Amino acid sequence: MTELFIEGGRALLGHEVLETALRLAGREIVAVGTDNSHGSPSIDAGGLLVLPGIVDLHGDAFERQMMPRPGVDFPVDVALIDSDRQAVSNGITTVYHATTWSWEPGLRGADNARKMLEAIEQMRPLLAADTRFHLRQETFNLDAESEIIDWLSEGRVDLFAFNDHMDSTVASLAKPLKRSRMVERTGLANEAFDDLVQSVVTRSHDVPASIARLAQAARTAGVRMLSHDDESPTMRQAFRAQGVAIAEFPVNEETARDAAEAGDFIVFGAPNVVRGGSHTGWTKASDMIAKGLCSVLASDYYYPAPLLAAFRLAADGVLPLAAAWQLISSAPARAAGLADRGMLATGQRADIVLVDDSVPLRPRVVAVVAAGRLVYLTEANRLVRSPVTPRKAVAAA
Repeated sequence: MTELFIEGGRALLGHEVLETALRLAGREIVAVGTDNSHGSPSIDAGGLLVLPGIVDLHGDAFERQMMPRPGVDFPVDVALIDSDRQAVSNGITTVYHATTWSWEPGLRGADNARKMLEAIEQMRPLLAADTRFHLRQETFNLDAESEIIDWLSEGRVDLFAFNDHMDSTVASLAKPLKRSRMVERTGLANEAFDDLVQSVVTRSHDVPASIARLAQAARTAGVRMLSHDDESPTMRQAFRAQGVAIAEFPVNEETARDAAEAGDFIVFGAPNVVRGGSHTGWTKASDMIAKGLCSVLASDYYYPAPLLAAFRLAADGVLPLAAAWQLISSAPARAAGLADRGMLATGQRADIVLVDDSVPLRPRVVAVVAAGRLVYLTEANRLVRSPVTPRKAVAAA
């Protein structure tokens, strides 16, 4: 069994940061506050923060690796490997790739959703981060319902979200820039895209029943569910009644407050915190956090954001670092039903991030351990082999 010792760092233990040591064996933390009596290989964490690995419930930045420019595709396995490196180098040790299956073809179409699922299943052993499948079902994507129910019942979906971008899609048809981006993503001609949108809109009366059937399938399979961009308490309540206990990016404070009062998990985007507001002009995440209306931060479209957001919240006095870090570690782990990670404690999965916090607002990841394996290291001198007791010299005859 592989062992590793982390010593000399300031470790986040619960709500406190204490200088202590961790001993890892196999995939777990087996001791806290111990010495290296086993003579294990060690990492010198002197001057660094030792933090639980980041759990990212919603990240779709991998789409840029799949299609870095409109109409320019790269193989899914190449995109996954590149995304894994980006995630781990930013301290993310559990990553849910938020894969949209829409009624539209192209980047968010059926073929890519199937390829993404198959690639994740096949490549998991090769990836450094614990990589999981977060399926974002566009609710107007009615023809996919039976296949998705099969995926849910077969245990192939790790998180399941309900998305409805139809109103914004229709509204964007009259906005040249947004329209252009949508059309380019699908690979369709302008007229063909318009015809497709019109055809899909006419089936709106079938959407509520489809949502109900999919929610039932997810409940039966024990898959946690999210609703995306809830616009009102009424919408949140309707999803909650179907077992959807995670509110993802509620668009106003009233809806977030309804979710909080009901004990729902509330997800906002970490880029929103880092940038000081939403790029869409909606709810400001740091305000929601200050009011107790946000329990989880996700990378959304930018993998460096969770790490940066936690330190930004601490620097701005919104939350102490320990509480800010919970938004990206223990809280998302609980939301996803992962009881084995998100904190540094005996028996927990050894997902650990070593961070240099010497430059304000610019934390730097120095090392990452994922499931007990050292998967990222920028300063090789910190990896130390335990000294071997020298043999006594034997006098020459």
